[in-house]
Amino acid sequence: MKAIRFVNFAIAAALTVVVNTGFSNGQAARTSDAPQPLRVVSGSSGSANSMIEQGKYLTDAGNCISCHTRAGAAAFSGGEPFVTKWGTIYSSNITPDEGTGIGNWTVEDFRRAMHDGLAPGGRHLFPAFPYTSFTRVSDADVDAIYAYLRTLQPVRYTPPADSFVFRQRWGMVFWNLMFFRAQRFQPDPRQSQEWNRGAYLVGGLGHCDACHSPRNFFMAEVASRAYSGGTLQETVQGGRVRPWSAVNLTSARTGLAAWSVDDLAKYLESGFCLRAGVFGPMSDVVDNSLRYLSTPDVHAVAVYLKSLPPLQSSEAPVPEAAVRAGAKIYSDHCQECHMSSGRGGLFSAPPLAASAVVQADDPASLINIILYGPDAPKDVSSGGWQTMMPYADDLNDVQIAAVSNYVRGSWNNRGSEVTPAEVAGQR
Repeated sequence: MKAIRFVNFAIAAALTVVVNTGFSNGQAARTSDAPQPLRVVSGSSGSANSMIEQGKYLTDAGNCISCHTRAGAAAFSGGEPFVTKWGTIYSSNITPDEGTGIGNWTVEDFRRAMHDGLAPGGRHLFPAFPYTSFTRVSDADVDAIYAYLRTLQPVRYTPPADSFVFRQRWGMVFWNLMFFRAQRFQPDPRQSQEWNRGAYLVGGLGHCDACHSPRNFFMAEVASRAYSGGTLQETVQGGRVRPWSAVNLTSARTGLAAWSVDDLAKYLESGFCLRAGVFGPMSDVVDNSLRYLSTPDVHAVAVYLKSLPPLQSSEAPVPEAAVRAGAKIYSDHCQECHMSSGRGGLFSAPPLAASAVVQADDPASLINIILYGPDAPKDVSSGGWQTMMPYADDLNDVQIAAVSNYVRGSWNNRGSEVTPAEVAGQR
């Protein structure tokens, strides 16, 4: 998944506002020399002593290939476009080509990029490259990633020029002063080693907060609502860019309350468990990253996520009349597979009751899957469920809004009302 695609337009918004208003320095002192106590060990291959193998493993953990590889091109050669309402930004070439990639970068240069968002020469990076999360990664692991990237075949390729707003990198000085603090991960001595491993992966290379957290006016992550759900921009059928919702990962009723650690670990590792199947932007995360992690590391991620305290939405639930309006549409088009109980079927469809996607504050992903159907990863099993048909040509905006409201307000689900205008915006 281009898991941080939405950060591109987030930073553009922040840049525009910050530069125009001239905010002063209110940021705490940065601690780029903080200790690095925890190192992720490579997967189950038994080759943790190999720095390059370690770097390959960690590069997979960071899902670097998804953002740094454009369609049909050599891996890591960049040029993947991220389209926003403020223009387009392109990912960089991180192969060791000396002219167009990072072949002339030293390991210290690479550390500054990962930890401080600074390219050689002091050029500011946008958090489309999520240094805001990578700053937590230890020096040892950053060095291993660098060592691995140096082994890649150099590819001579220069991505297209970014749009005007994304060429104003000097404005990131102000954004960083307000919203960024460079700091290495520090383990919590009150928690287990497994919990700390999960926290390190989730908050660092995994950069899960980048998609699964809401944003403030300046489009910086709202720390007090971390992991409670967010919105990102990604493609839908036909290549159009539309909003998607990233679900609430906390133990709220509208999040992962109904999931066990084993449910979550199986989903992350395989893209499927009896509670959900992966689709949409999460597909790239499973396909290009999580399925390559060791079983202990995936379990550690699940342990950490399940420990997150519940952060519930305060939005009003769907009115009862709006729920009733979608009942007939559900019975005609959805009930055969998802059942009248909303619990789904072992070989028909996933449950809608207690679904984090169904109950997300932003209904974008629910609307997208109704309109376009799922797009499961190419190498991940659907678990035997039938492939859902797209309903864009069969149901109009009013009908899709109605059935969305039915599933968001039934079986003890709690979601806000979906409007026809929201559905129209997703087409």
